[in-house]
Amino acid sequence: MIRKMFGTDGIRGQANSGNMTADVALKIGMAAGTLFTNGEHRHRVVIGKDTRLSGYMIESALVSGFTSVGMDVFQLGPMPTPAVAMLTRSLRADLGVMISASHNPYIDNGIKLFGPDGYKLGDDTEVAIEALISDDMSDLLTDPEKIGRAKRIDSAQERYIEFAKRTLPRNTRFDGLRVVVDCANGAAYSVAPLALWELGAEVISLGVEPNGFNINKDCGSTAPDALCAKVREVRADIGVALDGDADRVLICDEQGCLVDGDQLMAVIAEFWSDRGRLAAGGIVATVMSNLGLERHLESLGLTLTRTPVGDRYVVEYMRKHGYNVGGEQSGHIVLSDFTTTGDGLVTALQILSVVASSGKPVSAVCKKFEPLPQILQNVRFKRGKPLDDAAVRKVIDDGKSRLGDDGRLVIRPSGTEPVIRVMAEGEDEKLVDNVVQDIVDALKRAAA
Repeated sequence: MIRKMFGTDGIRGQANSGNMTADVALKIGMAAGTLFTNGEHRHRVVIGKDTRLSGYMIESALVSGFTSVGMDVFQLGPMPTPAVAMLTRSLRADLGVMISASHNPYIDNGIKLFGPDGYKLGDDTEVAIEALISDDMSDLLTDPEKIGRAKRIDSAQERYIEFAKRTLPRNTRFDGLRVVVDCANGAAYSVAPLALWELGAEVISLGVEPNGFNINKDCGSTAPDALCAKVREVRADIGVALDGDADRVLICDEQGCLVDGDQLMAVIAEFWSDRGRLAAGGIVATVMSNLGLERHLESLGLTLTRTPVGDRYVVEYMRKHGYNVGGEQSGHIVLSDFTTTGDGLVTALQILSVVASSGKPVSAVCKKFEPLPQILQNVRFKRGKPLDDAAVRKVIDDGKSRLGDDGRLVIRPSGTEPVIRVMAEGEDEKLVDNVVQDIVDALKRAAA
């Protein structure tokens, strides 16, 4: 059976339409709750969310669905996605749910599901959930005396902050460091500044006034200009940019220059390797990571293994082959010694730990390699499959030939929105730009 509702990162779409309505959320709760109810004990599900207005609607519907099939619900309120994964395990829940569309604008929302081990559900489980959803789901309803209860967990923020702090070496402090943190008006607006302050940093906060509509709006890791400007204005040592659900992070150095996920993975990989902590002799990244990262790791005797785009594929490979560092250029970094999914705050703390121990500025610590020229453009389409167009395929094949062995071309449809992403990199920036523009033009003609 092919998944119709689930994409590469749960279910996502525009709020109050398609698969992102209260009715669908209710059915997801009933189906997932039924699938994860095994045995006679009281079953429980943990639900967190980001700060989108539609989160209230979707949360209420999910609570109704889960309780109707006999599951107790623990509501966390606004919390980062990695916190939900961690608390699913900590609270010994049977299932975890995060209501978020990550870096998307407020009009979108999504539902991410985690198993009792804190890992995102596999394809087979998602297919099984979809198979249980139908027009008439009355057979799934439990007896009146077995209906579940719902309650809020007031200690969730403190639990997560303590967890994040414990990922650092004992007695690590950030005293003397001035940190600007941009929480994207999202899920980490409360926990991230507090965690940094408790570790001794002087904290200047941005994106900490969510109103239901401003998540990711001109702020956070998808729009870091305000962060970089603030770092320069207040002469901060470092800037930290999270996305809407705080599973991604980008860093800004003291000069106001952005540091992407590839550089951050290089910093952690080298630091951990020098201390005998890096597992499997390398890291796992996606096809989007810069060739410069691969060459840098090779110079250190380390390997870079690539997977398809999507943190779930990175995590699957890490688990299967024993890696403990992996991630994406976008800043979605998984440190499996601590977490089961990307964690922007934990990653930022690891980078700050390296900076604090080195005594050097962030620009010196986090510039590990010179990236090859890389250009990424998105082409939005309304219908059809532009990549199947014969003229598009011809332009793509021609682009690969022009780039040759010293370059790479990656073209893929997004798993979360109707967009085709075109990425090329190589030694010659002008050639790379021409190749991308030719493919984008062809896609636009095919999508017209």
